[in-house]
Order: sequence, then C-alpha cells, then structure tokens
Amino acid sequence: MATLLEQAFTKASQLPIEQQNVVATLLLREMESEEGWTELFAKSQDALSELADEALAEFERGETKPLEESLEITND
Repeated sequence: MATLLEQAFTKASQLPIEQQNVVATLLLREMESEEGWTELFAKSQDALSELADEALAEFERGETKPLEESLEITND
C-alpha cells in the first residue's frame, strides 16, 4: 500500500465510527465515479475516432479556419 494512503487510513481510523463511514463512502464513490469515466471513455473511442477522421477530412478540403479567427472578438 502507498505510504500516503496508509497515512490517510491511519488518520481516518482515529475518527469516530460515523466519520469513518463518511470517509469510506466518499472514497468508494470517488473510485466508482472514476471507473465510470474510464468505462465511458473506453466505449467512446470509436465515436471519437470517427469525429477525428471527419475533422481531418474537412481540414484537407479547406473547410476549416484557424481557431484564432473563431475566437476573435469584435469591438462594435
């Protein structure tokens, strides 16, 4: 186990049981959330690849413009 995680668990183990449960719940939820994002990104690779191919084709056809032009703010 990583030293920092060990320190966190040691400190958390000194809390009252109710607070320990809160810490544990937060940690588990965060880990589940991270797993969810990883799964979503893994599933989206085909769609992202298609979008990248489409963007490259538009660029090659000259249908795009530099980002700087899109971000220009006019002072009316």
